[in-house]
Amino acid sequence: MINSLREYLETACERKASDLHISVGIPPTIRTNGELVALERPDITPEDTETMIRSILSDEQLAKLNSQGELDFSFSIPKLSRFRVNAFRQRSCLSLAFRVIPQNIPDLASLHLPDELRALSHRSHGLLLVTGPAGSGKSTTLAALVDDMNKNARKHVITLEDPIEYLHKHNQCIIQQREVGSDTQSFAVGLRAALREDPDVILVGELHDMDTIRTALTAAETGHLVLAAMHTSDAVSTVNRLIDIFPAEQQGQIRVQLAAELAAVISQRLFPTSDFSGRRVATEVMINNKNIGHLIREGKIYQIPSVIQVDHASGMQTMASCIQGLLARKAIATDAVVPLLKR
Repeated sequence: MINSLREYLETACERKASDLHISVGIPPTIRTNGELVALERPDITPEDTETMIRSILSDEQLAKLNSQGELDFSFSIPKLSRFRVNAFRQRSCLSLAFRVIPQNIPDLASLHLPDELRALSHRSHGLLLVTGPAGSGKSTTLAALVDDMNKNARKHVITLEDPIEYLHKHNQCIIQQREVGSDTQSFAVGLRAALREDPDVILVGELHDMDTIRTALTAAETGHLVLAAMHTSDAVSTVNRLIDIFPAEQQGQIRVQLAAELAAVISQRLFPTSDFSGRRVATEVMINNKNIGHLIREGKIYQIPSVIQVDHASGMQTMASCIQGLLARKAIATDAVVPLLKR
């Protein structure tokens, strides 16, 4: 790796940035607390990005980038951090987007996640979904759940990731981490194979196609706990997405399966803290119970928010109520949240 790229990455880590962007014509830019900040460095040239990319890619990866125009991969710098990277072409030049992945997996308490999440993650079977927009911390939440299992239970965990982000070590659990594109062809193929590998828990980095969703539901039905991420904003959009991706003639059966096997949907967003020193998660929690299951089976998904709003006793909460609680405790910045509550 060339010295300039290492220095940019070191700066990103020192300033607790979530991302580093390398793009031709502007200085290297980091994202801190959700905001883009240009570093006081020279503008990046096409030659810079070519040299940087060649310094961190193998010949095989470079050939794939040149043929496909983009490439996802991950790599580590010892004693600094691990990084998820997307290299891509734009306007005939190369760009790089680095996501900083901390060396240590944060625990559930430090992430301020709902207490119900730990209990849900120790179920013997079902589909537990963590959802939210890009950059909302879904991968970190899933990694923290697996790490909590690794400390407190004896299970066989198989993860399917694209690419592998947090690295887990065997502790109480056996943890097998498979990377899509190198260890397995796709999420769907790896998920089908996992069912023959005696897992207790299967983590799927993203549910985004019909085949993967169908296989995840089958895995949950056959006695496995499936943890997965989706790029949806709340429980209603998540359930609708899971159903609508199937042809109309199959949707009735999918609603029945979801009503039986969906454990919960945890939707999350990150907001600046009140002192702007970091970010704090806000969550919507939908736990599948008799009432929620009935609405899913009957196709009355639009009524789910009403059940979440009134059923606090079971641990459910709306995103709005969580945000309002964080504002009352002065845990998050008001200016970043008020526009969202007015929608």
